[in-house]
Order: sequence, then C-alpha cells, then structure tokens
Amino acid sequence: MNTFVDIAVAMSGVKDDLRRHEQWIRRSAGRFCFRGLIFGVCLFWTPVSLTAGQVWWPRVVAEYPHDAGAFTQGLLIHDGKMYESTGQYGASSLRLVDLDSGRVRRKKSLKAAYFAEGIAVHQGRIYQLTWRSHLIFVYDLSSFEQIKTVPYDGEGWGLTTDGVRLILSDGTSRIRFLDPETLTVMRDIRVLDGELPVERLNELEYMNGEIWANIWYQDNIVRISPEDGHVLGYIDLSGLAEKSKRGRENVLNGIAYDAAANRLFVTGKNWSTLYEISVMAP
Repeated sequence: MNTFVDIAVAMSGVKDDLRRHEQWIRRSAGRFCFRGLIFGVCLFWTPVSLTAGQVWWPRVVAEYPHDAGAFTQGLLIHDGKMYESTGQYGASSLRLVDLDSGRVRRKKSLKAAYFAEGIAVHQGRIYQLTWRSHLIFVYDLSSFEQIKTVPYDGEGWGLTTDGVRLILSDGTSRIRFLDPETLTVMRDIRVLDGELPVERLNELEYMNGEIWANIWYQDNIVRISPEDGHVLGYIDLSGLAEKSKRGRENVLNGIAYDAAANRLFVTGKNWSTLYEISVMAP
C-alpha cells in the first residue's frame, strides 16, 4: 500500500525523478482514491512496492519494420537470427524473420486448434508453447521440421532458457524451471515485489543472469532474480506503447536479447515496429 499525502508533497518539494516514479506507478497499476474530510489525503493502491531507483528508462537505438499482422507471443535471437511465435487460433505460427526488413523468411503454420505462445532455443531445437492445449512442440531449428510433442501441466505463456533449463511462465506469478527433455519441473519460484505477487507474467527473456518478463496489459518489463523470484526493478516502456498501440489487445509483448552483439529488441502484439533499445538506470 502506497500513500501520497497532498499537503506533505507540496511542502517537501519532491525531486523530479520521484515525480516521474510516482507517475509511473499510477500509470502501471490500478488505483483508487479517497478524497475525504481528513486533510485531503489521497490513497493509491498498487500491486507493486517500489523504491526510487528501481525503474529504468529506454533509449531507442533504432527502429525496424515489424509485421503488423503478427500477434507476437514469443521473440528471440539466436546466432544473429530472429525467431518469432505468433498467436491466435487459426493464425498461430513459428517464423524466421529478417531483422532489418521484417520479412518472414520461413514460416510454419500451426493447426487452427492451437494458440501458440512463447518460444526458446536449446541444443539445436526450438520449443514452442501452446496456450491451453498443454503441449510443447519441438522443432529442428534449421528446418522447422517437428521432432516431437511433449505434454505439460497448466497454461503456457512465456518461455526462455538459461542454457540448462527451460523457463516457463503461465500467466500467474509463478515461474517454472523445466528439464528440456522430459519437461519435468525441476523447481519453481514466485515473483514478488516486496511481499506482493507480480501476476500475469507473459513473454520471457533470460539475459545477464536475470529473467525479464512482460506483464500482460502493462507497459513495462519486470526484472526478476532467477534465484528466489524477487523483483530487481522495472523498465518503463510506456512511451513506446503509447506510440505503437492500435487497440486494447495490442499490448507490449516480445523481448529479444542478442547476447553476442549485446543488443536488445522489444515489440508488441500487432505492432508495426520492432524497437532496438538500450536501458538507462536513473
């Protein structure tokens, strides 16, 4: 619970960075306000407990074309090549995409019964989640030929890998670490900001020893410790989202990190632009 007292704020001369931080909190979460008889106090409720300095800000390095018909559910770069998973029943696919032009170089369409979600590359194979079918499709990375189908429990939202295990989100605050061969759960973590769970974790990326996750219907990325699930901070991408959204469902979703080149890319569902960004600490 965060409390903002109007009189105290006016007297304290809050610094610009704290004002930005407060604005971010209010943008990123639901709120309710009681303006009553007691000193004009306004109480804001938010599902995160933030301290100054935890929010990073993006700088756009470059912009690239992105297929506005792609309902992006998964995004990654492997050996300098971009792979994308698109969702929706009847439109789900696995794609190899030319980064500079946005052209689809290879595409495997899924049957209409499946809604595709996140993807990850491990040991020459690409793994693709399905939303509610409880299946992961495993393909040969170079040909997209399907090798096998493996069942798993629960919904599938985001997928990444730390090089040893697959890391899966299911739309809750839970993240599971799976054996890539059997999909057996090796361990799991709950993502907490302070004592509050961070729900609706979506697309995932593992980078520099951290898990980065989109949050469904929020314009920020949350940085997560893979050791115990505690929140390390946030990246505020509201500026890009406001520029790119065309409708309620066209939310920020898609994080790809090119570790070899140290380049970071983000996009969203049905966005026409893929952004290369760098992030700046306050």
